[in-house]
Amino acid sequence: MFGDLMGMMGKLKETQKKVAATKERLNTVLIDEESADGLLKVTLTANREIKSISVDDSLLEDKEQLEDYLVLTLNKAITKATEVNETELAAVAKEGMPNIPGMDSFMK
Repeated sequence: MFGDLMGMMGKLKETQKKVAATKERLNTVLIDEESADGLLKVTLTANREIKSISVDDSLLEDKEQLEDYLVLTLNKAITKATEVNETELAAVAKEGMPNIPGMDSFMK
């Protein structure tokens, strides 16, 4: 019984290390998003850190329009980055979960 428990604890520690490594790797996964007309472009990591914002000069003339573009485009990019982040971390976590009967129903 204790051997099984120790094995599970070891597997959980290994999974924690894999999750940390995956989070680190996600810092290098870049998500690019742009406005429908291409006047605003943003790049962020899968960990949702903004890396760059490119604004067409025409947007600098209208502050309210630029703010709208930023909100819409950043929200789309953050949504994409969150999907990538959650998918990657869920895969690592599920791979490292010990086989406990009945737990499959909670992992869906």
